[in-house]
Amino acid sequence: MTEVIPMIIYRKKRILPSRPILWCLMIGLFLCLAHVPESVGATTLPIPSIRVGLDRAQEPGDVAVALEVIALLTILSLAPAILILLTSFTRILIVFHFLRQAIGTQSTPPNQILVSLALFITFFIMKPVWQDVYTNALSPYMDEQITYQTAFERAQIPVRKFMLANTREKDIALFVKISKSPRPNTKDDLSLLALIPAFVISELQTSFIIGFVIYVPFLILDMVVASVLLSMGMMMLPPVMISLPFKLMLFVLVDGWNIVVGSLVKSFSV
Repeated sequence: MTEVIPMIIYRKKRILPSRPILWCLMIGLFLCLAHVPESVGATTLPIPSIRVGLDRAQEPGDVAVALEVIALLTILSLAPAILILLTSFTRILIVFHFLRQAIGTQSTPPNQILVSLALFITFFIMKPVWQDVYTNALSPYMDEQITYQTAFERAQIPVRKFMLANTREKDIALFVKISKSPRPNTKDDLSLLALIPAFVISELQTSFIIGFVIYVPFLILDMVVASVLLSMGMMMLPPVMISLPFKLMLFVLVDGWNIVVGSLVKSFSV
């Protein structure tokens, strides 16, 4: 018993000095809470209420407005697909990827840079088309001068004109034949269901052709470097490691980005 009592007293001496500090903190916190103004405690933040339901329409126009809202939300959900498939974005992005593979840089420039550059070039190319759509279709519809059916018909005209100017007749004939629809007498009689996939495969074909043309000079440079290394007996040295600086130097000396982007923009008929 005589040995246990001093230990307890020693522990109490270590604990006791920290208790005044703790009590001071608790008293200070209590005083702060006690002096809070009543107006602050009584003020409540307004919480918005959201109600989703189906009510009985009073007029037929109410149903038409609801259907227009649903159609608009559907179009907005399909906006990425529309931007990719109905514009010049597909060709530009595929050519950029071919260019990066031909040079031999695996992740330079990064995908985000290529996609962003392709997007801004798409805006530049498609500006006359979208300006025509806004002037003749969207702006009169927002001013309630025309109905949405008329606005949709007017918006099709510049988009159809752009796709027809960049689509091969062979691809259009393919989808017209597959759909087993009568042969259209004019371009205006061609359905969008046949024109859109024909435009997409035409863009893929054109982008692969441009990619092949870009690939050829870099492929020749790779073959020359590989032949030189083989003749020197350096069979264990990867040719790509030696040819990469020469390909970069060639691309920079000929101002490659200016040539590629300029050729891509000029390849579209707007």
